[in-house]
Amino acid sequence: MRNSTLIVKPAQPRRPRGTVLLASTFAALAALTACTTPAAPTPPAAVEAPPAVKEAAEPYASTYRPRPSSPTAIVNASIFTAAGDLIEHGTVVMADGKIVAVGRNVAVPAGATVIDGTGKWVTPGVIDSHSHLGVFAAPGVEGQADGNENVDPNTAQVWAEHSIWPQDPQFDLAREGGVTSLLILPGSANLFGGRGVAVKNVPAVTMQGMKFPGAPYDLKMACGENPKGRYGSRGRSPATRMGNVAGYRKAWIDAAEYAHKWETYERKRARGEAAEAPKRDLQLETLAGVLQGKILVQNHCYRADEMAVMIDVAKEFGYKISAFHHAVEAYKIADLLAANNICVATWATRWGFKMEAYDAIEENAAMLTRRGVCVAIHSDDARIGQRLNVESAVALAAGRRAGIDIPESEAVKWFTLNPARVMGIADMTGSLEPGKMADVVLWNRDPFSIYAIAEKVFIDGALIQDATNPALRHRSDFELGQPDGGQ
Repeated sequence: MRNSTLIVKPAQPRRPRGTVLLASTFAALAALTACTTPAAPTPPAAVEAPPAVKEAAEPYASTYRPRPSSPTAIVNASIFTAAGDLIEHGTVVMADGKIVAVGRNVAVPAGATVIDGTGKWVTPGVIDSHSHLGVFAAPGVEGQADGNENVDPNTAQVWAEHSIWPQDPQFDLAREGGVTSLLILPGSANLFGGRGVAVKNVPAVTMQGMKFPGAPYDLKMACGENPKGRYGSRGRSPATRMGNVAGYRKAWIDAAEYAHKWETYERKRARGEAAEAPKRDLQLETLAGVLQGKILVQNHCYRADEMAVMIDVAKEFGYKISAFHHAVEAYKIADLLAANNICVATWATRWGFKMEAYDAIEENAAMLTRRGVCVAIHSDDARIGQRLNVESAVALAAGRRAGIDIPESEAVKWFTLNPARVMGIADMTGSLEPGKMADVVLWNRDPFSIYAIAEKVFIDGALIQDATNPALRHRSDFELGQPDGGQ
């Protein structure tokens, strides 16, 4: 949402998703083109689509490969699995990049590296479901501001991954805070900001080397003050909240028509009929992907009334909102969010920096959790991203002061499993369960303590960060050669 600044260091491929039915607009378009071609003695040969006329099955494919690892067991630790109750004096076993076993009476495999967890705590890797690292990179200068294509209200054609700078030193600082995966999103200047991308928080030279294999794409949308203020001040639409909504609706109508053209073309080819492929449109391709259930919607929205409107827009055009982001008034519509299975990605401590953020409360996450809403604590800020566990602790304490006693075993999901749900990767990571990625953090004390340090960070079973071993501290190429040597 904002440019980042220099940071002060703190003490199987994805299964295809089901196709979503398009809205009534799409149905009407389909009816208009339902006429069939008269039978001919010899059907004409199908016209082959020109090269690259459709989006590749996996464009800009991930080249991420887990680092080499050896079987490892953390023993006698307090374990938050994010899948059940706290396990005292428990053991976590990792091998071949996966969680093998978790529990109190777990045998340690012969030859495994054993780490004594006495007096320490284990959680799944921290996941940030709203980050701008790499697209608003440090240092925060104009040349690094690559997160907002703020030239048009609809820039669904842009992809955040094409702006990510892997040398951003903020990735390293986030990893020191236990962050193992992030959703990198475009900014919120536009109604449609573009595609977001999930990444594994590993040192890499290329974006593809970080890209989370098998994760779905996301579309960033924005409500409220940002788009209407940005474009209204330029004398163009949207200048109001009603202009925002008109912009969404027009775009979805165009996307439904585009999807229909492609589906008509594919049906003709399947029947062996002559067919000319529609011209690709990168903007409409992303929007059509949402309508087809292939791309998740991440919707920046603060006010309760606007979230209710966006839910109705989604229903009008037949798509689903994965999460409302920031959502400081979500507590006012908790039941509506729960009924529509929409997550909330929010903070505890940010409020009042603009009018639509004025009614934020620290109890938001606890109130939503009590009503059955999936809650993720996100950053949207490079500093908060280094201590999402502490931001969660603030939300937890605020709820308890208000009489809402959320167990720590539930609150740990705010920065582990629930962000994974927001990102569509909860079947791969986010909890300590056999078969999932061995993304694991060993803390020196209860992670809800302000004094907690992520002592060891494992990503796919490989020890990537070790606070006790300076040799494992990665330094960005950008930091090397700086006057302090990147220290």
